[in-house]
Amino acid sequence: MKTKTTAKVLGAALLTMALAGTTTVYAEEQYTIGIEQFAEHGSLDNCREGFLEGLKEEGIEEGKNLTVDYKNAAADMGTCGQISDKFASDKVDLMVGIATPSAQSLYNAALDAGIPVIYTAVTDPAAAELADKDGNPVGEITGTSDKLPVKQQLEMIRQMLPEAESIGIMYTTSEANSESAVKEYEALAGDYNFKIETAGITTTADIPLAAQTLLEKVDCMTNLTDNTVVSSLPTILEMANEAGIPVFGSEIEQVKLGCLAAEGLDYVELGRQTGKMAAQVLKGEKKASELPFETIEEAALYVNTAAAENLGIEIPEEMTSGAAEVFEEISEAK
Repeated sequence: MKTKTTAKVLGAALLTMALAGTTTVYAEEQYTIGIEQFAEHGSLDNCREGFLEGLKEEGIEEGKNLTVDYKNAAADMGTCGQISDKFASDKVDLMVGIATPSAQSLYNAALDAGIPVIYTAVTDPAAAELADKDGNPVGEITGTSDKLPVKQQLEMIRQMLPEAESIGIMYTTSEANSESAVKEYEALAGDYNFKIETAGITTTADIPLAAQTLLEKVDCMTNLTDNTVVSSLPTILEMANEAGIPVFGSEIEQVKLGCLAAEGLDYVELGRQTGKMAAQVLKGEKKASELPFETIEEAALYVNTAAAENLGIEIPEEMTSGAAEVFEEISEAK
C-alpha cells in the first residue's frame, strides 16, 4: 500500500522546518505489489527479473521504496485463484501476472478490489480476453505480449532441416495462447512445405504419452511458450533424444536446456519493458486502461551446438555465425 509518511519522518520534517524556516521534507512514496507467476521455468523467471530491473530504472526499487510479495502457482489454477484473492484482500497497489493463467486470475480478483493489473508473457491478450482486437485494455489491465515469431521459426527449421516434412507441437488445450499459436503454425506451415502434427494435453501427467505419440510420426518438434509443456521440457528432450528427433525451442532458456535452436525473444528485456509500464501506473502518470499492450518486435537466433552434435546434425556455418548466442553445452534444469 502507498505510505505517505511515518511519525518519525514527519517529526524530522517538522524539526527541519522549525530550524531552517524554509525547508520542507517529504517522505518517499512507498509501494507494495503482488507478483503471481504461473509456473517456475527459465523464461518466466527471466520475465520477473527483467520486470524488477525495469521498475528500478524508473526509481522504484525493492528494499528502498518497493515491497514485493512474490508467489508461484506451480502451474495450478486453484492455486492461482488463492494467490489472486490474497493479493486483492491485502489491497496491494498493483498486481503483476506472469503468464496468461495468472494474468486472467488476477484480473478477475482485481475487478471488485479496484486494483490495476500488469501482465507479461501473455502471447495473445485478445484471445485471453485481456484486450480487445485493437490491442486496447478491457479494463484496468495491460502489459506485454510474448507473441511467437512463427514465420521466422519455420524459416529457421527449414534451413536447418532441409529434408524434414513434419513438425510436432504439444500444447495445453486450456491455454488460449497455445491454441492461437498452433493455428498460426498451421496457417503458415504450408508456405515452407511442412505438415503440422499436434497433441493436446491437460496436465503434465499427459506429456509422456503425448510426446511418444508425436515422436512416432514427425521429423522434429517445436515448442510454444506453453507453461505446462515447458515445465516438463527435460522429460520431452530425453524422449526425443532417444528417438533421434530434434526439438526446437521458443526462447533462449529452452535452447540452454538442449533444444537445437530457437528464433526467440529476450524475456529479460520483455520483463524490463513491462516494468517500465508498471512504473507509469504506480506513479499515477497513466492508468492501466490508457496503455495498450506492447510487444517486442525483433526475434534473435539461439543455437545449441552440443544438442546438434548429439543428434548428428550439422548446423550451417552462416547460422552459427549470425546467431545472437551459441551454446556449446547443455545446462541442467534448475
